Amino acid sequence: MGSYSTTSSSAQNSPKLVFRQLFEKESSTYTYLLADASHPQKPALLIDPVDKTADRDLALVKELGLKLIYAINTHVHADHVTGSGLIKTKFPGVKSIISKASNAKADLFVEPGDKIYFGDIFLEVRATPGHTLGCVTYVTGDGSNQPQPRMAFTGDALLIRGCGRTDFQGGSSDKLYDSVHSQART
Repeated sequence: MGSYSTTSSSAQNSPKLVFRQLFEKESSTYTYLLADASHPQKPALLIDPVDKTADRDLALVKELGLKLIYAINTHVHADHVTGSGLIKTKFPGVKSIISKASNAKADLFVEPGDKIYFGDIFLEVRATPGHTLGCVTYVTGDGSNQPQPRMAFTGDALLIRGCGRTDFQGGSSDKLYDSVHSQART
């Protein structure tokens, strides 16, 4: 598939990353807002948006003067994919992104090694199956012109003091252990 881009990745200086961690209490889901504040269009994306907090998240996008271009998901579970469709109805230009291996519906599908550009910043796609078959982790870019330190957005593959369940929907404890240790920690 390659990479998705709103611009070329030829920044002279490191872009300024806008980062917000947002929490939805009922499902205990974290949503992340990332944007390239150095880019004239201030392109932004939401990772794992939730329907119940979509209005809050979209209000923050507007408040910060950002242009939301993507709603991306780490895997297919109701708590992680419910927000993308709602966001697309409120911001018609937004594209949804999910792993091709998830067999879910989306505007764009990613595979391991793909890059998702928003301005001059990118996320690298890494396969982290185990919680579900199509789980991916999005890792911030490793180039000299990318924001540091690097971050990994793991969905439910890796949680604070734990990991997502592996006993349903294509889950595998062995795959999850291997993928977290080989992909999310590197």
